[in-house]
Amino acid sequence: MTGPAIEQLRMQLAELWDLRRACAVLQWDQSTMMPPLGASQRAEQIATLERIAHERSSSDRLGELIGAAEGELDGLPSDAMEVRLVAEARRLHEKDRRVPVELAVARSREASRGYAVWVKARAAGDFSAFAGALERNFRLVRDYIACFDDYEDPYDVVLDDFAPGMRTAQVSRLFAELRSALRPLIAELGDRAIDMSPLHVEFPVSGQRRLVDRVLGWMGFDPAAWRLDDTVHPFESSFSVTDVRLTTRYELSHFPTALYGAMHECGHGLYEAGVAPDLQRTPLGTIRSSAVHESQSRLWENMVGRSRAFCGALTPALIEHSQGRLDGLRPDALFRAVNAVRPSTIRIEADETTYGLHIVIRFELERRLLAGDLSVAELPEAWNSLMLEYLGVRVASDAEGVLQDVHWSEGLVGYFPTYAIGNLIAAQLWERAQADIPDLDAQLADHRLGPLREWLREQVHRHGSRYSDPQLLDRVVGGPVEVGPFINHLRRKLGEVYELDLA
Repeated sequence: MTGPAIEQLRMQLAELWDLRRACAVLQWDQSTMMPPLGASQRAEQIATLERIAHERSSSDRLGELIGAAEGELDGLPSDAMEVRLVAEARRLHEKDRRVPVELAVARSREASRGYAVWVKARAAGDFSAFAGALERNFRLVRDYIACFDDYEDPYDVVLDDFAPGMRTAQVSRLFAELRSALRPLIAELGDRAIDMSPLHVEFPVSGQRRLVDRVLGWMGFDPAAWRLDDTVHPFESSFSVTDVRLTTRYELSHFPTALYGAMHECGHGLYEAGVAPDLQRTPLGTIRSSAVHESQSRLWENMVGRSRAFCGALTPALIEHSQGRLDGLRPDALFRAVNAVRPSTIRIEADETTYGLHIVIRFELERRLLAGDLSVAELPEAWNSLMLEYLGVRVASDAEGVLQDVHWSEGLVGYFPTYAIGNLIAAQLWERAQADIPDLDAQLADHRLGPLREWLREQVHRHGSRYSDPQLLDRVVGGPVEVGPFINHLRRKLGEVYELDLA
């Protein structure tokens, strides 16, 4: 039995959970349903909830309650749920108590306002209209970093918000290795001929919606507990294991935008829905690491969605719903087209191989902006220069350049690296899944995705925030984040796509 302090702590943490989830509902609504003129008041509503939540999460009273709960843990093993719960509560409280309430509220308010500004600026392709909001968000991020002093690099502070315990030096080492492996591979394959025309037919949006519904159904989308809506920039949000919200974006002449965007977000949703129900309304019921979160979305989008086996299941569905536009499409042609190495300007539409360099670019720019080595006014030119240097592409407008991503509008500095780290983790998990499910390819070819989903639930999802990233990876794959498995995965797949020996 747990002691009275732990029970009181659980009650306080449950109320904090409810406040955070209420705020998330408002943020989801702003990005999907809210009329544009609601933006200014929505920013105040979100700020009010953030004030209440932060006052509670940083309070001396909560700290005292955590201390009392720690005193009731004697004799429990380090892996006990109560021990993990109290430790995670302590970690979050220690971070929150360093940040003044007014700063937390200001960041929340500017994130909501910045999103509304970004939507308009992106539509107009006008970076100058967004520059002020971006400057305010980065200034607030610098103020946030100043609340901490236990770091080697200022970027460590924001990185820790999305990948707790990971340090900038580690990301830099991983990205240097990743960059050195990707650039020659892209140079070798980027100009080789692949027929991309199947991806650019005029595919009626009504048919795309039916296609997406079918594929998400294969993945485990439950209409009684999930929603799918349209938005400017796809995202996933969940408010409980039985209330998961997905979004995607439809483009008439490029069906992969909606299809793979939806698969990506459904991967996030499966993670959120797979957390053990008894962890709900506690800090363990959330996903502590965006890196592991992104490993799930990237695994479903790429390792499943773009696999040769799954293309066999996907092709008949594409033919059925394209209203004649894709009649005669062969699975092999689809497999080659969706995996072709084609450097492009848009991150969320990038192929699996070039995607990592998009993230390296953003990581480098974020560090320079935070350090003051790069001003907001200089950002578009710096962005375009790195796109040309790393990917060999010229950016035609700010809408397809520096304005394409939503993250900076919401103050999410430090998030971008987790996409590429997620790719690396996904490859390590994929190796393990293939070993544990010997007939996995046959299952994917028959769109039987349940066994893989349940394997991920058992190995990763159900634990929520019970384990740190190193602990979780050690349990499942037997070691830390590595670049090698991801590069090996790419070389095997691309060897099939281009009929070359790349191993």
